[in-house]
Amino acid sequence: MDRQEQKQSRPEPVDDLSIKDTGSRRNQPRVERPSVEKSDAKDEGKRDKRPRRKHPRPDRTPVAKTDSNATSETNTEKVPGNRPKKKPHRREEIESPDKVNASKVERVNRNKVKPKYSNKPLITVVIPTYNEEGSLIELSNSLERVLSRETKNNYEVLFIDDGSTDSTFSVMREINKKNPKFKAIRFRRNYGKSAALSVGFKEAKGAVIITMDADLQDDPMEIPNLMSKIRDGYDVVSGWKKKRNDPINKTLPSKFFNYVTAKASGLKLHDFNCGLKAYRSEAAKSLDIYGEMHRYLPVLANWNGFRITEIPVKHHPRKHGKTKFGASRYLKGFLDLITLLFTTRYLKRPLHFFGTLGMLMGLVGFSIDAWLTIEWLMGDTFLSNRPIALLGIALIIVGVQLVSLGLLGEMIVKNFKRDEEYQIRENL
Repeated sequence: MDRQEQKQSRPEPVDDLSIKDTGSRRNQPRVERPSVEKSDAKDEGKRDKRPRRKHPRPDRTPVAKTDSNATSETNTEKVPGNRPKKKPHRREEIESPDKVNASKVERVNRNKVKPKYSNKPLITVVIPTYNEEGSLIELSNSLERVLSRETKNNYEVLFIDDGSTDSTFSVMREINKKNPKFKAIRFRRNYGKSAALSVGFKEAKGAVIITMDADLQDDPMEIPNLMSKIRDGYDVVSGWKKKRNDPINKTLPSKFFNYVTAKASGLKLHDFNCGLKAYRSEAAKSLDIYGEMHRYLPVLANWNGFRITEIPVKHHPRKHGKTKFGASRYLKGFLDLITLLFTTRYLKRPLHFFGTLGMLMGLVGFSIDAWLTIEWLMGDTFLSNRPIALLGIALIIVGVQLVSLGLLGEMIVKNFKRDEEYQIRENL
């Protein structure tokens, strides 16, 4: 009985699909089922479909790639079993490219080293010498006093021994032992003053280069006056020996030479050949000096676009030795002036030089022959009795030849034209 009662008391399992509708459901309690969102269901489906990653084998543990072997060695440790173990390191934050660039710029600016002051001397004095053993000691003492006060010991002096035959270089060696700021360069033979200045300009390290003669006629006390004009903005300051202590056979030809040079070059200076001058370094190093061009350095600098001025300077009589220049220097000077005019003004346009001369000669010869032809047509003269007709014909022929020579020069310049060398003052 008891078993039967228990069977009857047990509830039978109910199947939802087998329940019959026995009436209205409004009065029946509503059963709430858990709702699942579509997105969650999709994600769950995707997660189920994703293949599971296999864990790396213990003997193939990946090691972080680095730029160098040194960093990889510091990030890993060797442990037994040949399995490298990573060192724990700080996780770096991912920054935007702008922030990374800004941080790099700050790092570079922070690591910049402040520029040190260079040992470049303020003044370099270039002194060509030839057999001046008696005047070098006195000259070096005067220069040392003036330059140490003017530049606070920031200077150098370059003696250029132009193949002296006396003990000039031995005196230079003694001066160098006492003061290493006095240096010397010795030529194997005598090349001339232009060669000495050219080498001195190349070897000079100063911001301002001063040239002077070694015969004690140029006064070192004039250096501060030259530097004052340089500070005013001039590039070349030339000395003017207004009161010259030389014999008349040197002063008169010199005045005529300076007058002709000023008219031909267009640069108004009273004394082109004064040895005492001051140059800015860029002005001196831009000059192409050869032959006897040392007389025309202000002209060359002026044609290169540098500012030129002059100041009166003291001129002393010679104390030791004798002059190294004779009367032939004036003839050589005028020939060098013609060379200077041609190689500077007409080097790139030779037809302007030869063509001008040829046209003038041809015009004069044509005028002579035209006048004689008119007289002959009027019956006033016979050409056989007028030898000037041959002169007119010769002038016309020479004029045509000069014009042709200028045209040939233009063709040569065009075919072998090299890169132009322009003097640039500054860039921004």
